[in-house]
Amino acid sequence: MDSRKIEILRKLREESKKGGGLDRIERQHKQGKLTARERIDLLLDPDSFIEFDEFVLHRATEFGMSERKYLGDGVVTGIGLIDGRPVAVYAQDFTVMGGSVGEMHAMKITKLLDLALELGIPVIGLNDSGGARIQEGVDSLKGYGELFYRNVLASGVIPQIVAIMGPCAGGAVYSPALSDFIIMTKKSFMFITGPKVVKAATGEEVTYEELGGPQVHAYYSGVAHFVAENDEDALNLIRKLLSYLPSNNMEDPPIIKSEDDPERMDYELDDIVPEDPESPYDMYDVIVRILDKDSFLEVHKFFAPNAIVGFGRLDGIPVGIVANQPKVLAGALDVNASDKIARFVLFCDAFNIPVITFVDVPGFLPGTAQEQAGIIRHGAKIIYAYSVSTVPKITVIVRKAYGGGYIAMSSRHLGADFVVAWPTAEIAVMGPQGAVEIIYKREIAKAENPEELVKKFTMEYREKFANPYVAASRGYIDKVIEPHETRPLLIKMLKILLSKRPLKPRVPKKHGVMPA
Repeated sequence: MDSRKIEILRKLREESKKGGGLDRIERQHKQGKLTARERIDLLLDPDSFIEFDEFVLHRATEFGMSERKYLGDGVVTGIGLIDGRPVAVYAQDFTVMGGSVGEMHAMKITKLLDLALELGIPVIGLNDSGGARIQEGVDSLKGYGELFYRNVLASGVIPQIVAIMGPCAGGAVYSPALSDFIIMTKKSFMFITGPKVVKAATGEEVTYEELGGPQVHAYYSGVAHFVAENDEDALNLIRKLLSYLPSNNMEDPPIIKSEDDPERMDYELDDIVPEDPESPYDMYDVIVRILDKDSFLEVHKFFAPNAIVGFGRLDGIPVGIVANQPKVLAGALDVNASDKIARFVLFCDAFNIPVITFVDVPGFLPGTAQEQAGIIRHGAKIIYAYSVSTVPKITVIVRKAYGGGYIAMSSRHLGADFVVAWPTAEIAVMGPQGAVEIIYKREIAKAENPEELVKKFTMEYREKFANPYVAASRGYIDKVIEPHETRPLLIKMLKILLSKRPLKPRVPKKHGVMPA
């Protein structure tokens, strides 16, 4: 073979690996960030990456773009392995024109997504981009539109995970927003507009961090599902998250051999719920004692902390965990908690991950602020999500299950397959004191000592109605158990339910319309 042609190929390969140049790579490193290729190398199994389209060039000619051509056009795409499983990966290269997205840059990503859909493998995006490439005008916008379209086509078919590892501005934010999980490093930020626009609108100085840093999106907007310390932490988190997920919606999640005894009983669970029904406790203590040791991976940890969602394992079987958190707002469901739970349940259902729900809910959070924020339509999302889900659903009523909260949190009436309750469970239309104040309104009004009478009636109501046995007598609860029995019982029932196939035919329709 002509040695000159081999030499040309080798030189082109070497050039493509330099991105925007050694000086820009050095600048990237000084900012505490890895390059696109370094990130891919850390993410994937060694020597498993097969790169695509490394010689692609943009076609723009205006604004001096003819002289600004870089092999690969600012994004590295290809397929590799994570723990031996194939994944599609793209990594934007900030050293090339700020990682800006033009026509050919977007084409490389959409081509990768098309292939991932055909192969049924997860897509991982490592985002580090200033946004649309202004010099390419509408061609850049076309690229974004086609990328968004692929994100929607892939939704519920293959897992889509995006790590934000630098800027993600303007229209660029919507591709991650259409994915399943967003991980933000502490050096990253996401926003639609920018500090200048916000300043013009409000007259206040705003930094990128205040506008769209990871703290903003993890705690307040709910855009970020995870926050990572740095690039390495984010990449390790992606590997861990994938270990709970199937490669596509036609597969079951990967089961591993557990080192934790499936028959293990934790007797400390028997004393975890306080005798005083108004006293808080930490639902994390319940979850981690029941799941396989060290298997809980929380999602949306900082957003709507009155609800807990995440992945765990029971005897090596991946499960989705949903729970109320009595330590925050008494575990009441508000607008953000409703969105958090509903979206997570729908994800688990799409990818065949059983859902275990731990209930301690006094109901939906009252107040004008919540009503005006749309608690009705947001709360309806939980009901919708549990109702349409056909994966195995197991519910554990730990303590309070009042009113609409009882129904919404995976009750038998929304299709739960197996419902158990601890003896501490209180199942009623509303809390005992509130119920008493309505039922005995006249007697209390006439009483010489109304406070004492309320206490008396409340105690009687709690003993008669606020327990699991009335619901159990109606068949709404399958079993009342001692808390220490929970882990082995859940594992046994889960293994039986894994063969679940819905028998009831659903009404023929294109799709439902979830509350907005």
